[in-house]
Amino acid sequence: MSILVGPDTRIVVQGITGREAQMVVKHSLDYGTSLSAGVTPGKKGQSVHGIPVYDTVKEAVLQHGVNTSLVVVPPLFVLDAVLEAIAHGIRLIVVTSENIPQMDTVKMLAAARQAGVRIIGPNTVGLISPKHRIKLGSIGGDNPERCFVPGSIGVISRSGGMTAETSWMIKRAGFGVSTSIGIGGDALIGSNIAQLLELFESDPETSAVVTFSEPGTAFEEGAAEFVKQGKFTKPLISYIAGRFTEQMPEGTVFGHAGAMISGEFGRPSVKMRKLREAGAHVIDHYDDMIDVLQRTLRLN
Repeated sequence: MSILVGPDTRIVVQGITGREAQMVVKHSLDYGTSLSAGVTPGKKGQSVHGIPVYDTVKEAVLQHGVNTSLVVVPPLFVLDAVLEAIAHGIRLIVVTSENIPQMDTVKMLAAARQAGVRIIGPNTVGLISPKHRIKLGSIGGDNPERCFVPGSIGVISRSGGMTAETSWMIKRAGFGVSTSIGIGGDALIGSNIAQLLELFESDPETSAVVTFSEPGTAFEEGAAEFVKQGKFTKPLISYIAGRFTEQMPEGTVFGHAGAMISGEFGRPSVKMRKLREAGAHVIDHYDDMIDVLQRTLRLN
């Protein structure tokens, strides 16, 4: 089992005729991911690597019963694409596009919340379930097996690259991943750490979760509160990158748009303290992950 995707997942790729989307489609098909349809307005009747293209999400739903969308469109078109998907009953939307106007992101997330639709991203590398050989987005590139093998560890990462690195470390430790998710590095995203921990808690095939975090946002503090309330009971191993940033001028943005410290808000040291107080296994050095993971799982 995995979270978010599984045997019932039927995928439409919005923006499928774009160059990046075509590459993602090719890699996904090579991995074994079943893609049902694509959508690009005005391109109906074409196909991309054998996947039929339609003008609208409505047509893709009617023809293929799609329930999941991968949005790979230019930033100015993301809001329209997501609203269209929501309007036609798509339940999971993965938004890979970055540099979306902030007000568009606010409208997009508000509409999804109102409709009970889950969004991963924006600005995400995507997610992958090795057991079901489903990947949504560029995650894993053309060789997902290099980092992602089936197993019982969940991965949540704010960095796309570190989603792969963390999953590779887990593989090195002799384990595999149930689902690996890059949640995106923006301050405004569809699904935060606590919301995904809730899903991993309910997944019987996930025995522990590893998180990779950065400065900025209150996602880790929210996760700590979630754990503290007893809503996540499995081992949680967390690494917070970027402690050096606390020595830099306030208001500085580091890398991802959401990596901003202001006062106590967003400080890695605060995130680490709150997660430790909640009972998470917070590691000081990334390389400690293997030892902590092996020791923690032996104890459990």
